[in-house]
Amino acid sequence: MNRRHAALASGVALATAGVGWFVWDWRSAESAAPPGFWERSFDRPEGGRLAMASLRGRPLVLNFWATWCAPCVREMPALDRFQREFSGIGWQVVGIAADNEAPVREFLRRTPVAFPVGLAGFDGIELARDLGNLAGGLPFTVIFDRHGMVARRHAGESRYEELAAWAKGIS
Repeated sequence: MNRRHAALASGVALATAGVGWFVWDWRSAESAAPPGFWERSFDRPEGGRLAMASLRGRPLVLNFWATWCAPCVREMPALDRFQREFSGIGWQVVGIAADNEAPVREFLRRTPVAFPVGLAGFDGIELARDLGNLAGGLPFTVIFDRHGMVARRHAGESRYEELAAWAKGIS
């Protein structure tokens, strides 16, 4: 193989590894949220505050998203369906918008969801990193068990079937 083909093969391998890293889905040994996580609160687009402490003690799907992120927008119906179907057995979905208030408010006006959304601005990316999103990409989902421990992390778009299977494995 000549150098040109070797370079091309190396580039394809690196690109494939990069894509694999972004959509990587891993189960961690249960780990605690970073210090101060449950004391955080966020403004809500409709007004008021979303206090993370009020969500402790029940299983939680925490989804980091933004209006400018196409996979984030595509997964919103799956998250909404999960909230509607699993809230009766104690699950809660929360969206953390790594975005500005005006576009989030407009998005939610056009596409209402049955779960609360907190506004983190671009600091939301840093919070997602603190929770294990080393690549800093969106969407990023963290699932907490009822004890407040991280049970699963998922980088990339989630589907309803995945969320339901993960919940059944944690409940």
